[in-house]
Amino acid sequence: MATFYVKIETGSEEFKVDLSGNIPKIFLKSDPRHGEANKELITRLSEIFGKKTGIMSGHHRRRKKLIIDIEKDEVLSILRDYHV
Repeated sequence: MATFYVKIETGSEEFKVDLSGNIPKIFLKSDPRHGEANKELITRLSEIFGKKTGIMSGHHRRRKKLIIDIEKDEVLSILRDYHV
């Protein structure tokens, strides 16, 4: 079981992942209103990892702590495929 942090940017033209910083930055198309960005984040990451992903903390913040049922080193390895 891995926990990891991500930074979120909303209102992007497309979904993309930036791994150039200390914390992965994920660009979402949705707005943060009514939990739309959180829904997009969980849906997209669950599709990418092939496992259910959850938000542990940061539901109303740009920095979120996520949990997923894979090893931590696999998280970055998989996200590298989506890095821009």
